[in-house]
Amino acid sequence: MSRVYRSGCVIGRRYLGSLRRPDLDLDAYSRTVDQFRDICARRKVPFPLETYTALYEQLRTARARAGQLKREAGVLQRQMKASKAGKEVVDEQYVLAQLAALKPVLKSVDETQQGILSQLRAMAEQLPNLISDDSREQQQLVEYINTDGQVDLTPQETFDHKSILEKAGLVEFARAANVSGRGWYYLLGDMALLEQALVQYSLKLARKAGFQMAIPPSIVRTEITSACGFKPRDTNNERQVYELTHDNLCLTGTAEIPLAALSIESEYKLAELPRRLVGVSRSYRAEAGAAGRNTRGLYRVHEFTKVELFCWTAGDVDASNAEFDRLVEFQKQFVSSLGLPVRVLIMPWDDLGAPAFKKIDIEAYMPGRGSWGEVSSTSNCLDYQSRRLHARYRDEKNKLKFVHTLNGTACAVPRVLLALVENNYDPKTQTIAIPDVLQPYMDDKSIIDCHCK
Repeated sequence: MSRVYRSGCVIGRRYLGSLRRPDLDLDAYSRTVDQFRDICARRKVPFPLETYTALYEQLRTARARAGQLKREAGVLQRQMKASKAGKEVVDEQYVLAQLAALKPVLKSVDETQQGILSQLRAMAEQLPNLISDDSREQQQLVEYINTDGQVDLTPQETFDHKSILEKAGLVEFARAANVSGRGWYYLLGDMALLEQALVQYSLKLARKAGFQMAIPPSIVRTEITSACGFKPRDTNNERQVYELTHDNLCLTGTAEIPLAALSIESEYKLAELPRRLVGVSRSYRAEAGAAGRNTRGLYRVHEFTKVELFCWTAGDVDASNAEFDRLVEFQKQFVSSLGLPVRVLIMPWDDLGAPAFKKIDIEAYMPGRGSWGEVSSTSNCLDYQSRRLHARYRDEKNKLKFVHTLNGTACAVPRVLLALVENNYDPKTQTIAIPDVLQPYMDDKSIIDCHCK
């Protein structure tokens, strides 16, 4: 049983804890099998539609057979009606026998259709999204910010954030490993304060940019995580998401998931779009990577604070791409104001993830690692998530359509902390310069003292 309710400006149906199956256009997929063969090849993922065309032909045959049987039944029913009205003389016993004989045949054909539909849906649900024409086989450089890109890609031990912060007593990895295992950490003193400064600063920028604040749950139903395109295990069967035993619940890897779920069974008015939220939450990733310089310290951890941007737009590529550009501009403003040397990249086909139609990453130069590292990402998911969450809107002709969803990082805290430490550390004074925009949130300090504690 469902009911209509109001939540802010959104009208929707009550979600009772079991998502309806995705609303996928199975007929459309029958015409785009070759297109998705190419898309899957470019994304380097398995192609699930090998038998789709043959099954779809079986469905068409079953549909035609069902239609023929229903027409025959209709003729017989009209004969019976005419006979009872005295308008036609028929052998009613014969007609009733014919109708009785058609009933199990119709049931069998209907069961055949439902069986084929289930197989087609199972295939279609495994498909990734379309790919934007802007994406290519290799990543593409859009621009550099706060740098000309001529950086030293040799790891510089002097600027290694882990060594700097451990010596200064501002982070604890070893003790956290004893408490929780590898991939967890304690932030202490000014580093803990710096995390909160980044959160508050990014939230302030987001509010100024028209985003409504949200603090979402960090535990969601597993089906919600899957509907948003995050699978408990990757294609190599390695665990990505922490699941709670026996409860069909999991810890979220990003606030994108509960924010997207806020629109389950929702129906927007066109005037209410785009809708913009900024959510802050703790995030959990099961895969912290193997030990080594590429995952050292704060770069890849199991738990972290993240400020996430999420948007719903009209189901039009021009509308969602305009919002995509707006998100990227926000992210560029954020990293630029922190003084971080970064590069902006259009991500290649095989780095999009199943839900993304187009993705742009921003990578900061990290001298201690001797590499660029992702600090921000923006994705346009078109209607991939909304078809699975049943989030729709009424267009100018009052026709129901699926919204487009987008997500973007406002601030993935640990990696920004890492980038600030490694770029702002002065080995002569053993201090870390605090960006001007963060100082009001840092008790007006201009530096963090890193002398050995």
